[in-house]
Amino acid sequence: MKTIIFTFVLMFTTIVSLAQQDAQFTQYMYNTVNVNPAYAGSRGALSIFALHRTQWVGLNGAPITNAVSVNTPLSESRIGLGLTVVNDKIGPIQENTISGDFSYSIPTSENVLLSFGIKATANLFDLDVSKLNPVDDDPTLRDYNNKFSPNFGAGVYLHSDKAYVGLSVPNFIETNRYDDNEVAIFKEKINYYLIAGYVFDLNNSIKFKPAFLTKLVEGAPLQVDVSGSLMFNDKLTVGLSYRWSAAMSAMVGFQISQALYVGYGYDLETTRLDNYNSGSHEIFLRYDLFKNNEKMTMQRFF
Repeated sequence: MKTIIFTFVLMFTTIVSLAQQDAQFTQYMYNTVNVNPAYAGSRGALSIFALHRTQWVGLNGAPITNAVSVNTPLSESRIGLGLTVVNDKIGPIQENTISGDFSYSIPTSENVLLSFGIKATANLFDLDVSKLNPVDDDPTLRDYNNKFSPNFGAGVYLHSDKAYVGLSVPNFIETNRYDDNEVAIFKEKINYYLIAGYVFDLNNSIKFKPAFLTKLVEGAPLQVDVSGSLMFNDKLTVGLSYRWSAAMSAMVGFQISQALYVGYGYDLETTRLDNYNSGSHEIFLRYDLFKNNEKMTMQRFF
């Protein structure tokens, strides 16, 4: 009976989880601490970030993600700290993760820092059995109400005011969300991330940044996000992104003040899934608190 019930769940989650085990973000470059703990504190300010993502609008049970994060450098030290809370809903499944990040940075030259980071995560996994409509009540399914599991990860992040490259594994522990006769049916896999970007000054008022994110998950196709963004007068940012064999995205952002930045992204599927939804929407706010009103030395692209 358990296998029959979870067959329904997996018919949906296989589509989702094979391509995205961790929560997926189009505008990941503004919330890098979510995938790489070494990013914590790298902006040189207390940075507060909030994001809402509605994926595959019109498709019943499609992913909805909310994320809030705070990260900051410790004054007069090479240490950075971060805290991230993510709520991810997919069909009858809801996951809440709370992550703490610690980074330590080492200057490799006058303008380049090499940061090392570790991440500790608490995960709460919840299955709403009422949405499965089982024929027979299976008491073992009641065990998946806010089921707790710990995890940890690590990352490295090399960055300057013009470029960055990072490699990370946010979660080292593969967690079996559900076992049937000791065989893992729904398993949280290890996700490997490689990110990079560079800022070109085209003239005094326009900057261009190409960037990419590569995610590798065992048993799933390689995910590659390639983007290009233009920033005008350090205020308006527009960009396009392509998720290999998955989606095209358009992004726009505006620096409302020195501290406040708002961004919006829209994804259009390039797969047959496009026939069943009207795209994905993502909006975020970022607020930076600067010490003594000093200006950020790094480009607002990252």
